[in-house]
Amino acid sequence: MVVLAASLVSKSGKALVSRQFVDMSRIRIEGLLAAFPKLVNSNKQHTYVETENVRYVYQPMEGMYLLLVTNKASNILEDLETLRLLSKVVPDYVAALDEESVSRGAFELLFAFDEVISLGHKENVTVTQVKQNTEMESHEERLHKMIIQSKINETKDVMKRKATEIDKAKVERTREPGLSSAYVPTAAPSIPSSRNLDLNTPSFSRPDSTAASLGAGASAPRKGMQLGKAKKGASDFLESLRAEGDVIQEAADPGPVAGRGGAPAPPPTLPSEPVAILVSEKVVLGLNKDGGVRDMEVQGSMSLQVISEDEACIIVDIESGANAGYQFKTHPNIDKQMYNSQSRLGLKDATKQFPTGSPLAILKWRMQTQSEDAVPLLINCWPSASGGESYVNIEYESTVDFDLHNVVITIPIPTSSAPRINQVDGDYQYNARTNSLAWTVDIIDASNRSGAMEFVVPVSSPDSFFPVDVSFSATHTLCQVVVKSVTSALTGEPVKYGYSSNMITDGYDVS
Repeated sequence: MVVLAASLVSKSGKALVSRQFVDMSRIRIEGLLAAFPKLVNSNKQHTYVETENVRYVYQPMEGMYLLLVTNKASNILEDLETLRLLSKVVPDYVAALDEESVSRGAFELLFAFDEVISLGHKENVTVTQVKQNTEMESHEERLHKMIIQSKINETKDVMKRKATEIDKAKVERTREPGLSSAYVPTAAPSIPSSRNLDLNTPSFSRPDSTAASLGAGASAPRKGMQLGKAKKGASDFLESLRAEGDVIQEAADPGPVAGRGGAPAPPPTLPSEPVAILVSEKVVLGLNKDGGVRDMEVQGSMSLQVISEDEACIIVDIESGANAGYQFKTHPNIDKQMYNSQSRLGLKDATKQFPTGSPLAILKWRMQTQSEDAVPLLINCWPSASGGESYVNIEYESTVDFDLHNVVITIPIPTSSAPRINQVDGDYQYNARTNSLAWTVDIIDASNRSGAMEFVVPVSSPDSFFPVDVSFSATHTLCQVVVKSVTSALTGEPVKYGYSSNMITDGYDVS
């Protein structure tokens, strides 16, 4: 099956949304769509029309037609199945099937069409998957944010309750007559340790009622709380939390604030170049604990941000390496024919300008595989029991030729006692609260492409040391896409640009 184009056409013959999937001239596509209303016979029950070269497969949708243009060798049963799937997708992006609503949702419909049909062939997807892919919505991200917000709310409640208890204790505290009025601080009740504690809690002054209740003969000067001791107590409190594995972020000095006697805060700096290009990539990977890859997906994009309107008519010249298995998609306004033939990204109308101010994704790519050769960082974990103890050997191996930064490999510990580390390449930290061991390597480069760690715990089931979570970042991407130059679409002169790239992990585990 080869789908040449998909379109929503009004019964008057006007193409409201049209997406072509193979290399064809714009004039030919417009000619095929213009000829369609003349070929449709409303008295017939057929949902397809054949001409000498192409076949029209269509479905009436209120005041318009949902239309597929295919070649005559295409399997009409598959065409009808594709048409039915598109007919279910369209109502999710268009509130009402009229020209105004379709025009408002044109871009969303084009992206949805791209998810259903790729390079003229139907993708094996459902309506739900199409919606998830276009919205790029992550259930794991929502769950993570809910957990973080729950911890923040719980910590605030604890702090409010303790603050109320401290105030009540100060009010109820009385002194016997004749005692010195010197302030003798009592030990504050302990506050349960919690993550993300706000250390900027307000200080509490001594109630005036306490001073009024003292005898008239008490003339010794009042003493407030000594800052040095308070600072030392807070430091001890923080050290105890760090010893338990909590990560405490201390509040930094905010510096002078505008309107409070200080200099105004400096405005945010903008890129010095008139054009900025960002290449970003996300890796989702699942490794089997016995070896092999369950699934691997790489999603990437190239975003263009035009700072200066004077340099908004541009063409981005890129260079792609050996990217076997990658699927590339350009923005609907990009000249796809120029990209396919010359690897250049520019608007279909060279006289028009790119939008300024906000980034625009001009190129996206995706790759799915189960080949171990594509994995950037291999992890092997080998638990074994001996003499009432479990020996766990875990090793990493980098298969890419660029550096990996901030590598963290987290292993669950099934016992409540800290593991005994026999050997480690890098650093480690045991978290008693989560019963996990974090193996950290700041950077993996040519000097340490592989590394290992061994630790010992009381005998446990081998499955209890999984899943092993992995996270890292890099300033390179797995997909070999490089910007060669940026030139003016009007004059051909080079345009200065800033360039950056990054790769992160989002769900990288061994289980």
